[in-house]
Amino acid sequence: MRTLDRTRQDLSEFLLYHRRKLGPADVGLPATGRRRTPGLRREEVAALAGVGLTWYTWFEQGRDIGVSESFLLNVARALKLDDAECCHLFLLAHRRPPPAEAHQWPSVTPLIQQLMDDLVARPAYVINLRWDVIAWNGAADQLFGFAGRTLAERNFIRMVFTAPDLRKRLPEWREDAQRLLSHFRCDLAAAPRDDPAILALTEELQRLSADFRRWWETPGAGEYSRGVRTISSVDDPLRLEFQHEILTVDEHRHLRMVVYFPAGLPATGSAATDGLS
Repeated sequence: MRTLDRTRQDLSEFLLYHRRKLGPADVGLPATGRRRTPGLRREEVAALAGVGLTWYTWFEQGRDIGVSESFLLNVARALKLDDAECCHLFLLAHRRPPPAEAHQWPSVTPLIQQLMDDLVARPAYVINLRWDVIAWNGAADQLFGFAGRTLAERNFIRMVFTAPDLRKRLPEWREDAQRLLSHFRCDLAAAPRDDPAILALTEELQRLSADFRRWWETPGAGEYSRGVRTISSVDDPLRLEFQHEILTVDEHRHLRMVVYFPAGLPATGSAATDGLS
């Protein structure tokens, strides 16, 4: 059985390992002669993180103290932790992953991007818990125009409710939008209640869209959908109908790939995808 003492010991070993991996030159500090032990000193990490030395020392020793999200993020940056390592730090200290994009804007690995690109005619994109579109393939870009949108606009639920160019191509917009909102609300149940990025998004959408505001305030128990089911082709009125599959890309950062398949047709081929070319 995993005890709290064991978790604190794991945290202490994790912090010590990463502190000893770094030298002064790695963090922009001048060398100060030979050191008795490898790596940075505790006071250097505390100074880089902007936290008190005593508090950091107790934290590294695995003492039973409470630390804030900002404390953890500052320590993660001081120790130059990557996304996976930052997530591990949060799991050890708070027993949950960091909030979406708290550490840095997420990305996918080259192999995940290659997997999407290899799908060719199958639109596919990766979203996070907030439904920001993190990565996509050419077929998805042709269908939704991700590359032509700003970072703030490249959020799937935001696009559905506020992008006029997309809305006019959705012949079943009301049904699709309500299904998507139901699934979006379900995803948000896994997010911290006070996540500032998610709060900002939902507040903005309530200001920008009367439909979002009405359905957000009176949630229903309708169907869920990760993607739109019906959309018109960009250049002609050809109506494309899809079904979706969802693949987990990174469980800790809540990154998932949504893949579009022609509805009612085998995955080996479909006339519906001709409308993408």
